[in-house]
Amino acid sequence: MFQRKVGLAIAKRVIDQRVAIDLAAEQPDGLHVCLCGTGSPIADPKRAGPCVFVIAGKRLYVIDAGDGATRNMALMGLQMGRIDAILLTHFHSDHIASLGEMMLVRWASTGNSQPVEVFGPQGVESVVEGFNRAYELDKAYRVAHHGADIVPPSGAGGVARPFTLPEGEETKQTILERDGLTVTAFSVDHSPVFPAVGYRFDYKGRSVVISGDTVPSRNLSHVSNGVDLLVHEGLQAELVGIIHDAAVRHGRKNLAAITADIPSYHTAPEDAAKIARQAGVRHLAFYHIIPPLPFSYFNAAYLGGADTFYEGPMTVGTDGLLFSLPADSDVIGLQRLLRFTS
Repeated sequence: MFQRKVGLAIAKRVIDQRVAIDLAAEQPDGLHVCLCGTGSPIADPKRAGPCVFVIAGKRLYVIDAGDGATRNMALMGLQMGRIDAILLTHFHSDHIASLGEMMLVRWASTGNSQPVEVFGPQGVESVVEGFNRAYELDKAYRVAHHGADIVPPSGAGGVARPFTLPEGEETKQTILERDGLTVTAFSVDHSPVFPAVGYRFDYKGRSVVISGDTVPSRNLSHVSNGVDLLVHEGLQAELVGIIHDAAVRHGRKNLAAITADIPSYHTAPEDAAKIARQAGVRHLAFYHIIPPLPFSYFNAAYLGGADTFYEGPMTVGTDGLLFSLPADSDVIGLQRLLRFTS
C-alpha cells in the first residue's frame, strides 16, 4: 500500500540529484575524454555508435555522433547545451546517425540562441544542411509549443565549418584554437571513403588523439607522437571471420560479403598497438569495437596479440568510460560513468 508514496519520494530525490549534475563543470582543469559510444554498425545492446567527447577546461567538444550517443551523454550527466562544437571524422552513417538529435537537444535543453558549429572535412556542408532540413518541421512544432523565449528559432540546428585536406597526402591542419586548446585535424586512410580524418587535442600540457576510422596510418602515428592517450578504432579479423563463416553456412549472402570486406579498411588491435609503441603513446584505448563483445571475458580474444607489441596500459573501451588528464601533470585517471552487467 505504500508503493506509490515510497516511489514518489524516491523519484523526487533521484530526479533532483540528476538534474543538478553538470559533468563538464565538475571536472578539474585539464583534458577529460569520455567514450560516449564505442560500437559499430553491428548491433550491440551495450554500445552506442561511435562518439567521443572532450572537455578542455570548461569547453565541450564532441567527436562524431553515433546512434544512441546523445542519450548516453545525457545519462552521464552532461549538460548538452554546453556543447561548443561537433567534429565529424567522416560521413559513414554510423558516425552521423545521432547528429540531428544531438543538435536538437543542445538547442532545446538550454535555449541556445546560436546553432552549434559542426566541423568536418569537405562534404560536411551537405550533411549539416540535410539534418537541418530534416528537422525543420520539428523546430516549428517546438517553437509553437514552448515559445521563442525558451527555444529561440535562431539557435536550432547546426552551421557547417568545413576544412580541406588533400587526398592521398599525409596532411594536418589546425582547425581550432580557443582558451589554450589547439585542435588539429589530420588525414587518415579509410578508402574508398574520402575524406576521412582524425583529431588531436592539446591543452595545458596534455594531449589526446582520436583516430576515426582508418587502416594503419603512418600519418596518425606521426601526429600521435608522445600523446598521453590514443583512442583508436579496432577490428579483430579473427572474430569477424567467425561471423563470416556462419553467414556463409546459413546462406546470408550480403552479411558474408560485408564481413569479408570490412577488415580491409579498419585496423587490427595488434596494428594499433604497434602504432602506440612507435609513437610513444602513454595509454591506448579502443573504441569502434568490431565485432560486438558480449562480455568482458571476450576482451582477450579481441586484443589478440596486441600486448606483444605494446607494453603500456591498454583499455578495451566501454560506453561511459571517462579518462581524466589533469592540466600540467602526468596522471591519467579512469572512471566509469555508466554501468552495464558484463
